[in-house]
Amino acid sequence: MTNRIMKLLALPMLVSISLSCTKLEEEVLDESSVTGLTEKQIADGTIAPVYANLPNIYIHTGLFALQEISTDEAILPYRGGTDWGDNGIYLDLHRHSTNSNTANVRNTWNPLVQSLSRAVSAISSLQSNKDPNAAKYIAEAKGMYAFYNLLILDLWGIIFVKEDPGAVSTIVRGDEAVEYLKKILLEVEPQLDNTTGPGRLTKAGVWGLLAKLHLNAAVYRDRYATNFTFRPEDMDKVIEYTNKITSSGQYALSADYWAIFNDNNNTNKELIFAVDQRPDLNGHNRLSYFSLSGDQFPLPAYTGANGTDGPGITSDYYRTWVDAYAPLDPASADPRFTQKNVNVDPVTGEACYDAASYRIDRGILRGQQYGLVRVAGVFQKCPDGKFKVGKLFNNSRNRPTTPVVHTETINFTTAGSDYSTGFRVLKYEFSQTSVSGRNFGAVDIPVIRLGDVILMRAEAKLRKGDAAGALTDVNAVRTSRVSGAITGKPLPSVTLDLLFRERGFELYWEMHRRTDMVRFGKFEGTWTEKSSTDRNKRVFPIPQTAIDGASNLPGYLQQNPGY
Repeated sequence: MTNRIMKLLALPMLVSISLSCTKLEEEVLDESSVTGLTEKQIADGTIAPVYANLPNIYIHTGLFALQEISTDEAILPYRGGTDWGDNGIYLDLHRHSTNSNTANVRNTWNPLVQSLSRAVSAISSLQSNKDPNAAKYIAEAKGMYAFYNLLILDLWGIIFVKEDPGAVSTIVRGDEAVEYLKKILLEVEPQLDNTTGPGRLTKAGVWGLLAKLHLNAAVYRDRYATNFTFRPEDMDKVIEYTNKITSSGQYALSADYWAIFNDNNNTNKELIFAVDQRPDLNGHNRLSYFSLSGDQFPLPAYTGANGTDGPGITSDYYRTWVDAYAPLDPASADPRFTQKNVNVDPVTGEACYDAASYRIDRGILRGQQYGLVRVAGVFQKCPDGKFKVGKLFNNSRNRPTTPVVHTETINFTTAGSDYSTGFRVLKYEFSQTSVSGRNFGAVDIPVIRLGDVILMRAEAKLRKGDAAGALTDVNAVRTSRVSGAITGKPLPSVTLDLLFRERGFELYWEMHRRTDMVRFGKFEGTWTEKSSTDRNKRVFPIPQTAIDGASNLPGYLQQNPGY
């Protein structure tokens, strides 16, 4: 990449931070304020920007949209004919008809490229730093450089090799890209420890990245293959690195599945690497509000914090749950499907809750929705002073007599695009300090967690012919989960199709689905409004703005095939 692209933030950024385990508080300083800082302060200030863009990458209209709305798991229609139209970009994502000017693609590319630049700058600046932590910070910056490149490889099929801040990057694809990222991760792994996670990259985080790299190596080496060739040696490495994580004794599956995504989850033992969003870091709450009804107000303390009627799950994805558990309702069969928090009188449809204990339902939300009753911007109270909960209506949509009933059918027709259509998802807890529903998210967003690690190991075993070992791993995850009186039940057997389904149950809404669908050969399938079978759509188009920015080097940054 040219300096014009990579130097979006090429000068080393010196910041003042308070560094305590995973906690990074960033304050940008001008050059004059650097005078008198210690080597430690400068080192701490140099590593902080390497992580600073993670919330901007893991956002609802960025990585989430690319990884979920492009799949059979999520769909975002033009709500009511007026909302979430955005020039058709979400329709295009779902239909696989994005182009090089699609905003979501560009807005995911930009912070990733900027983060690469920050990592390279940090590596360079820390070379001369004399603080004892400098060597580990260099390893962290290199590891994050590999991580951002891994995301770019997954999304666009390329990586940028740039080890000198003043040099032009080399663009690398295929097997060469896989081997380069492997080299970097193996180089930094011995220099890291496991004391600074989950918001910082640790040794276990690198093991997780190496496992992901080897698991998807068949895809990355031959992106447009008719069938992917999963090398036994790659699967062996997946098993090796996941074993390192499980045998470390530092991580544990969370019996309470929903606790993994609570707004106080920073110390949850399932998290290995995550986007640190504790309140003092000013994270975003948008993964929580994105799918909820605009008339769902989850917080008694804030009358302006609501949902936005964004994406729902497709009927195709919902049917995988139904088919797996019929004749039982999946809500009564799998603790990961939903968490029932609001219970109303079956006759009146109402209830009274105090502010401290009130929590809305979590997981996949179906049918009539209940919540705080809001009239003229004020939450109504019961005679005992508690907050009144009742049936929700589309008041915010000027339809006060139309109830908020989430239906299975959701599509791009007029009826299927109405405000309430589609079953919704609230997986990440609606953070208790989110005054607008969009800001001050406190949920750490999992990037690598133990449930995913064990399922990666199961897949590697299965691809090597060890069905018994794979089944043991799958059932270890399933039976560990509890929600109320519901405990996960073991499967009697496992195949690749069942394992794909199981990853969909365990990891939905966590930005893995597109990568999984490509690896399992499902991405050219047909679902809801998507019928494209074009293999070129396994990667996204390189933004035209990036290609234009590299125009001083003709042919340097070339568009991906099919765009």
